Amino acid sequence: MQRGSLARQLLGWQLVIVFALLACVALFSVAQSNKSFADVEGRRLLSVAENVAATPGVRENLPDPLRRDPLPVFAEGARSLSGADFVLITDRAHRIITSPDPKQVGTTLDLGDSMITTGRAWVGELDGSLVAHVPVISDRGTVDGIVAAGKATPGFFEGIGNSAGDALALLGIATVLGIAGSALLAWRVKRQTLGMEPREIAGLAEHREALLHGIKEGVLGLDQQHRITLVNDHARELLALPDECVGTAVADLEINERLKDVLTGRAEGVDQIVLRAGRVLVLNRLPIAGLGAVATLRDRTELVNLREELAASSRATDTLRAQAHEFTNRLHTIAGLIELGEYDEVREYVDLVAHEQGEWQDKVTSRVADIAVAALLIAKASLAAEQGAGLRLTDDSRLGPVDERLSGDLVTVVGNLVDNALDALRAAGPKLGDWIEIGIRHGESQVEVVVRDSGPGVAPEIATEVFAHGFTTKAAEHGGQRGLGLALTRQTCIRRGGTVEVHNAAPPARETTPGPPNRSGGAVFTAVLPLVADRVAR
Repeated sequence: MQRGSLARQLLGWQLVIVFALLACVALFSVAQSNKSFADVEGRRLLSVAENVAATPGVRENLPDPLRRDPLPVFAEGARSLSGADFVLITDRAHRIITSPDPKQVGTTLDLGDSMITTGRAWVGELDGSLVAHVPVISDRGTVDGIVAAGKATPGFFEGIGNSAGDALALLGIATVLGIAGSALLAWRVKRQTLGMEPREIAGLAEHREALLHGIKEGVLGLDQQHRITLVNDHARELLALPDECVGTAVADLEINERLKDVLTGRAEGVDQIVLRAGRVLVLNRLPIAGLGAVATLRDRTELVNLREELAASSRATDTLRAQAHEFTNRLHTIAGLIELGEYDEVREYVDLVAHEQGEWQDKVTSRVADIAVAALLIAKASLAAEQGAGLRLTDDSRLGPVDERLSGDLVTVVGNLVDNALDALRAAGPKLGDWIEIGIRHGESQVEVVVRDSGPGVAPEIATEVFAHGFTTKAAEHGGQRGLGLALTRQTCIRRGGTVEVHNAAPPARETTPGPPNRSGGAVFTAVLPLVADRVAR
């Protein structure tokens, strides 16, 4: 297709429209001209026919067949003077007596829809001519014949020629303006389409759709009012959006507030972490001046899961290392006592170590029936001890047997909350008497987990953000992962239809941990997990 064909096509279509409008104007002008002709010429022809019918010579000679020879003179004279095409005179039987066409003489006059038979004059169209019929009435009041005067109606082009001068001028001006406007419109459209032809524009749109839906990243377009203008299949899947979401405002979508803040630009930054429908997403928003914004989404759930698995392996390694370090120290102590020959001290020391280790294990296993959660608590005790903190269970802690899925969720929640507490204590600076208290209460419909520490607590201004963002506190920003761990904890709770919240506790009334009193209330995280999951995380 040639580069100028679009302009020519547009110009051609515009000219067709212009000429169609001009044809309508021309038809209207012809109709007006014919109406004017019928009004003016109809009155003139009626006057001619009335004058002939009222002529004394016509009225006297028409009834007598032997005296009709002068009638053609009266009819032809009236026709010549009036400019009519014909003036006919008939007898009572409507036979033509005089006519400019000799072939019509003796034939019957075609009356059509004429009302002359009722004795009244009539003007109308017959066989393409405007005709006036007037009866010839004798002195006795009888109708002796008919006078018919007629003139051919003008054709289409003759009607245009007979139109008013200003109508023709307007018709010409409209033609010029129409052609000029068509050329200008074609030029403007050509310029706005960057010189592309219709096939090229259609191909570009098809390529855009294929690219939009073919890429493996989610793409979401928003206008200036934060309404969705375009969305590809991957973005709809990642955000769990309804099929008919185009045109919907972000504020009306059933998504969490964190995601709304990022999509609307209230939360700025690169690679924003958001959680949606059990996925961890990385979202970037690019504003476009005067148009809105484009957001791209990447699914990092697998990467985060892998990192969490590595972190879990790292924590397990740390736990084993702490246990190995503790075991090595105890072996060294036993070896030293043996070298000194203090065999009684060795026996007492071994009994003490066995008692301490067995006491914590007995306490955990007697109150926690789930093997995975119990093993986690036993392992975390060694990790906390290496950091110089005590790990303890509340007296009312009880957990009976639970299903495998809830067991896994409890391990995630308890493990992340304990790690978060250890991070908080480490960030505040280890001190003698640090402790972490865990409460697990198994109810009829839910399990409540409460983790409290002796750290500095959580600043009130970020108490809600610790769950919504991937990173929150300074400790997390400088290498820690507890921001994401808390977000995953919240996701786990909400996926089951539960909740998680945090507040700062008042200092304890009495101390149960050995060492100097600790007057800090610390942070209290409370997670509630229903025994039966009833909804999907948002």
